[in-house]
Amino acid sequence: MAWLVIGFIIGVILIVKGGDFFLDAAVWMAEVSGIPKFVIGATVVSLATTLPEIFVSSLAAAQGKVDMAIGNAVGSVTVNTGLIMAIGILFMPMIVKRKDFMPKGILLIVAIASLWILSFSGKLTVVKSLVLLAIFACFIYENLRSSKRAELHALERKTITKREAGINIFKFIVGTAGIVIGSNLLVNNGSDIALQIGIPEKIIGLTAIAIGTSLPELVTAITAIVKKESSISVGNIVGANIIDTALILPICTIISKGSIPVEAQALKVDLPVCLLIACIAVIPAILKEKFYKWQGILCIGIYVAYLSYLCIGVK
Repeated sequence: MAWLVIGFIIGVILIVKGGDFFLDAAVWMAEVSGIPKFVIGATVVSLATTLPEIFVSSLAAAQGKVDMAIGNAVGSVTVNTGLIMAIGILFMPMIVKRKDFMPKGILLIVAIASLWILSFSGKLTVVKSLVLLAIFACFIYENLRSSKRAELHALERKTITKREAGINIFKFIVGTAGIVIGSNLLVNNGSDIALQIGIPEKIIGLTAIAIGTSLPELVTAITAIVKKESSISVGNIVGANIIDTALILPICTIISKGSIPVEAQALKVDLPVCLLIACIAVIPAILKEKFYKWQGILCIGIYVAYLSYLCIGVK
């Protein structure tokens, strides 16, 4: 037990310090490039936080382990939006620029809705995955367009020294590694500790999967709240969710050389709840160019109800 506690504490330290380094470097990238922080969050930051999941999912697909692919991806999107993004909205409601947020927010809703519709047959095929990849291509194009627009409107670029660039690139890499390694230590040791003190294994599995796949986004969100950089956190979550649905799942389908099965629960419960939460989080912000605390409260309420339903089903 002592070694488990030590591993857990090391995981917490790595996550906290890694989150600091990671966010500082991301803010620096936005400042020196003139690119909006939301766009940096939706591209560089979201890709970094989802990279481990891309590798793990690709490896699982290569080994033929694709039964839970859609469930895991949808679960990750739901916890990202219904819990992590909602916490950020609740503690720090923010103003958004419609021209930056609307295209990406709409693409997120379209990606989830498309995944749901394409899965009605009970499986996601390679041909159907091309639709999702097209949505991801639109996401990349929109980010490139946003970056180009930001460059044209930038009044004056900050002078960058090689030392400053080197330090921030180092902080970004070390911060990413700290978050990923720390997350694994925290989840694995935390699960073992929970088992030893008598918490049911099924409940641990349910919570550990949700926390483990979304912990990098959670760390980024909490660090962003502390440092008052909510734009990066929201951009990170929107980008990570689009990557989960429109890139990782098609990659799994293509690597598996066939199709990914879709469970009945995913069609009847998981995907509708995921879409509902995404609409609550995105649509009011597009219409009013602002997030409201009621959105965070409502999203968290729906997520807690959804999680309760899953826990009842597990028992």
